[in-house]
Amino acid sequence: MPSKKSSGDSRILAGLRDLNKLLGHRARLGICVLLARNDQLSFSRLKEILEETDGNLGAQLRKLEDEGFVTVRKEFQNRRPVSWYALTAQGRRDLEAHLDALGQLIKK
Repeated sequence: MPSKKSSGDSRILAGLRDLNKLLGHRARLGICVLLARNDQLSFSRLKEILEETDGNLGAQLRKLEDEGFVTVRKEFQNRRPVSWYALTAQGRRDLEAHLDALGQLIKK
């Protein structure tokens, strides 16, 4: 005979469904949290804070950009290219929803 799910189990399952799969990766979540606290950050600053390789950080930023979570602005400073990243309104909403879902999961 199958066991009935408790209300706590149902709450956990609902919370898991509310998590954004894109933000399940440590680097992508870190990028969004950092950008939520700053208007914009450069690629090199994100790399330094998150301790990621160029290739991995670039791939994670591209995924976030493709999904509309971040925008990139490229410019030259002292004849060197600099990429500036900012969180979009959609990215901020989705991050807040993801963090709310995490909060609900860990509530007693």
